[in-house]
Amino acid sequence: MKGLDEWRNSKKNGVKNLPHSPFFASKRLASIRKMRAEVKRKRLFFLCFILPFYFLLLGAADLNEQLNIRINNGTQGESRNEADRLVRLGGQAQQKGLLDKAIPYWLTAITIYSEIGDLEAVGRTYDYVGLAYADLGLFRQAEDALRKRLGVARANRDWQGQIFGLNNVGSLLLKQRHISAAKTTFNEALSIARATNSPAGIGLSLNNLGLVAASQRDYNQAIRRYEEALIYRSRASDPVGEANTYNNLGDAYRATDNFWETIKAYGAALRIARSAIDRPNQFRAIDGLVNTYNCAKNYTRTLDLLEERLEIARASENPYQELKSLKLLSQFYRQQGKNLEALMVQQRAVYLAQELNQPGLMAELLGELIQIPVNN
Repeated sequence: MKGLDEWRNSKKNGVKNLPHSPFFASKRLASIRKMRAEVKRKRLFFLCFILPFYFLLLGAADLNEQLNIRINNGTQGESRNEADRLVRLGGQAQQKGLLDKAIPYWLTAITIYSEIGDLEAVGRTYDYVGLAYADLGLFRQAEDALRKRLGVARANRDWQGQIFGLNNVGSLLLKQRHISAAKTTFNEALSIARATNSPAGIGLSLNNLGLVAASQRDYNQAIRRYEEALIYRSRASDPVGEANTYNNLGDAYRATDNFWETIKAYGAALRIARSAIDRPNQFRAIDGLVNTYNCAKNYTRTLDLLEERLEIARASENPYQELKSLKLLSQFYRQQGKNLEALMVQQRAVYLAQELNQPGLMAELLGELIQIPVNN
């Protein structure tokens, strides 16, 4: 190997003269040919004998890898973009309260994700569908979607997916008042979250166990669960989850007539939701504060919050929340005996209900309108 060593040394030293001995060249060429033949033989052996057995052993895991490879070509990239766009459209419809319009977007996205093999996206989108069905009271369809989501997560050994899937199934069980089953499901999710050291999963599971306790009127237990959940939701940098848990904490403190802790909890939820531009939790925190301040006869603060609610609804172009804000504001003015202000706000609510093509609601609002005395 002296010739090869010399060549290496000459390369390091910048020497251009390489060994040109015929003996060296022929020996090197023979060596290269032998190496290529060996590589070809091993590759053939691997393709014919080892690879099929490897697929038999790994099964679905390798199928997922193949699907992931397919996603990266140009056609699948376009399909993924279209599915992502449909998910966003569904989310926009959901934020406006149009769940019946959101669901078809998501179901179409699931079909596309399935075709390109993006199983993680399939599972995540089933979450949206299931929770939307639950909010509409369609519990059979909701459970079917959420069980599919959980099945996808288990098939993929997706621990995070299992944690969130179990929590969503538990939430559905809780809505149906299957308290014991919901608690068992949330505890299973908590066990997996702790085992995998998932702050987001721990926070979510503890929050939902707090909801179980609250549903049983064990508000002290609920408060302990929520306060522990807040620690993990903060660690997970989950402002939406944190704001939601603070709202739940506010509900629990309000149920125990603890005024100052109620104000602190809802106030924290509102601050976090404002910062995160989390409209649902903003509305919810404001509603909690309005009820609390109204009961304490702090009407100035109540009016400020109701006006803020209306501004947020308009800024976010959410006509349904704008309509709700107008109804709440009209009720407040009537409660204060300010009939002229109530009349003006109620008229705006009637016009908005007409624009939204809600004849039943418009009739209800008109019935309330004619009962407002015209004298102030």
